[in-house]
Amino acid sequence: MRNRSLIAVTAALAAGALSLTACGSRDTGKANDAAADGTVVTIGFDAPLTGELSALGLGMKNSVDLAVKQANKNKEVPGVTFKIEALDDQAQPSSGQQNATKLVADKSVLGVVGPLNSSVAQSMQKVFDAAQVVEVSVNTNPALTQGDKWDTGKKIRPFKSYFRTATTDAIQGPFAAEYLYNTAKKKKVYVVDDKKTYGAGLAATFSAHFKKLGGAVVGTEHVNPEAKDFGSVATKIKNSGADVVYYGGEYPVAGPLSAQVKKSGAAIPLIGGDAIYSDEYVKLTGARGEGDMATSVGAPVEDLRSAKKFIEDYKAAGYKEAYGAYGGFSYDSAWAIIQAVKAVAKDGKLPSDARANVTEALQKVSFDGVMGKVSFDEYGDATNKQLTVYEVSGATWKAVTTGTFGG
Repeated sequence: MRNRSLIAVTAALAAGALSLTACGSRDTGKANDAAADGTVVTIGFDAPLTGELSALGLGMKNSVDLAVKQANKNKEVPGVTFKIEALDDQAQPSSGQQNATKLVADKSVLGVVGPLNSSVAQSMQKVFDAAQVVEVSVNTNPALTQGDKWDTGKKIRPFKSYFRTATTDAIQGPFAAEYLYNTAKKKKVYVVDDKKTYGAGLAATFSAHFKKLGGAVVGTEHVNPEAKDFGSVATKIKNSGADVVYYGGEYPVAGPLSAQVKKSGAAIPLIGGDAIYSDEYVKLTGARGEGDMATSVGAPVEDLRSAKKFIEDYKAAGYKEAYGAYGGFSYDSAWAIIQAVKAVAKDGKLPSDARANVTEALQKVSFDGVMGKVSFDEYGDATNKQLTVYEVSGATWKAVTTGTFGG
């Protein structure tokens, strides 16, 4: 009995010694056997993994997982093993804030990819910044990087730890307005939004530029993002004489809204931003979405030579969910964190102030990613500002044009 106890104590001490080499990680078993002799770095992830927006969140998570696996397989950072800690925010700011607190408590977390929703990002930014943990997102609300007064020309970066790989709604809204007015020849628009940070902000930038071009906003409406019955709104739209509906919000509302507008007798298209660019939107329109449009960040991933390997590797990995609108951007976000870690790691070791060093290194990151060149300006915004207009044709999205606002 005494000998068994001695063996048990010796084993416990050995396990404890190994865990001390893992950069503070308390759970290295899921990473890689090689992590026992090196440093484990955790890349946190946050997005809706359940609920109505999970189709987007799961594709993002899988893409980050793929980046982590490839970094480990190729020994991208010698002596460092990466792992992912994925948390579900259900598109709720309160859950996002709780997840941020949980992630920063794990000292092995040196960067986080996500969230999906701008309103959730607002609840997380201060937590990450206080802990000097970099956050690389696909959010598009301009205030997240340029402050609340960005539209007055007084741009101030609120948090130096926050970055994004997708362009902002300061560009996406006007891009949609120019396409509708100049190309689609739509002159009267009815604007609807869900009152959330992303939706209301996008609708505002679109409306301002549409009116600047000479178009008329013939009506506005705010809807409850939890609602499903938009009959009264559809009637108002029909009676307004609008020749197009602009929706600021996400596909769970946009799909039913489009269907009900057409059911009311208004044979006009609906257009929205990147949060409606999903196959789920087409399903929710109930075959009434033909001719509807969406703008989305970046160029079509299937058309990018830079994305060919990503698509092949994603399929080979056997993920059940599609990578979706933000898969490529999420992969690039994770890879940006990996490159920042690579810049500060020396012989598989990280400095005591690794989080601050990774934040500083991320600002200087530059590489050719899945979605194109990945680098950041002085606000943490992506330097890649491409956008694409998509149209529903034959029950699927088809790319119509790719460009930049004013270019």
